[in-house]
Amino acid sequence: MKLLVLANEWIGLQVASWLREQREDVVGVAIHPPATARHAREIVAASGVGADRVFEAPTLHSPETLARLRQLAPDLILSVYWGYILKPELIALPPRGCINFHCGLVPYNRGKNPNVWPIIEGTPAGVSLHYIDEGIDSGDVIAQREVPGRAIDTGKTLHLRMLQALFELFQQTWPAIKVGSAPRTPQDASRATFHWAKDLRRLDEIDLDAPTTARALLNWMRARTYPPHAGAWFRDADGRKVSVRVELDYAADAVNSAESGNGVKLASGAETASGAGPMDSAGAQHPSQAAA
Repeated sequence: MKLLVLANEWIGLQVASWLREQREDVVGVAIHPPATARHAREIVAASGVGADRVFEAPTLHSPETLARLRQLAPDLILSVYWGYILKPELIALPPRGCINFHCGLVPYNRGKNPNVWPIIEGTPAGVSLHYIDEGIDSGDVIAQREVPGRAIDTGKTLHLRMLQALFELFQQTWPAIKVGSAPRTPQDASRATFHWAKDLRRLDEIDLDAPTTARALLNWMRARTYPPHAGAWFRDADGRKVSVRVELDYAADAVNSAESGNGVKLASGAETASGAGPMDSAGAQHPSQAAA
C-alpha cells in the first residue's frame, strides 16, 4: 500500500521512522514551512524519500502539487499532527481515505488544545485515529484510547502522555488498517465539544477579584502550565503581569506512592518533544498549549 505522510512534531518523526522500520511504501512526505516545522529534516530523512517527493504545506493544494500527488498515487494519507485543514480535492485523492492522529477522545474536544479542556471542563481525555472528512475532527473513528486524567496533571504532562498513547495506538492498529479490516464508527455528534484556538485566550488573565472556587482556580492553573511557555497570569498592584505555573506531585504517604510522580518521558525523545509548542489538526500552532 502506497502512503503519503503529512507529518510534524515528535510524533510525526516517530511515525515516519516506524513506517520505514516496517518497510512500508511511503511514496511522499509533506512537512510544515520553517516557521512552524518541528523535526522536519529528521522526518524527511526517516521517511527515506527523495527530494522530489517532499512537499511543503503551503503548496500542498496547488494544481502542480496535486498533479504530482496523483502521479505518486497514494492509497492512503496519514495526517500526523498536521497543522492544516485538508481541502476536499486532497481528501478525495487516495482511494483508502485520509487518517488523522488527534490528541482528543472525539467527539469530545475536537479542534484546538485538547489537552487543556479535559482539565478545565472535566471531559474525558484520550486519543483518536479517525478518518478525515470535510469537518474538523469529525470523521469516522478507527480506534481510540482513553488517557485518564490525574490530579497532578498539567497541560504539559497530560499532553505528553497523550502523545505516547497516540503513537502506541497507531502501532497496534496499523495491521488492521493496512489490510482494510479496521472498524469505522461514526461519531455521536450530540456529545461533541469543540474549541478554537481563540477560546484559550479567556484562560490568559486571572481576575483576582472574580468569584470562583479553589478547584476551578487550581484546574485553570494546571491546564495552563506548559513550561517553558508562559502560563496564565494576573496583575500585581503596580499593574505588572505575574505569570503563574504550578508543580504538583503526590504526597510521600499517598496510596500507590511508588507510582507517583510527574516525570513524563517519551520514547526516543525528551520531555520537550513538542518543540516550541504542540498543535493539532484544526489549525496553526499555539505558542503554549496543545492539540492534534
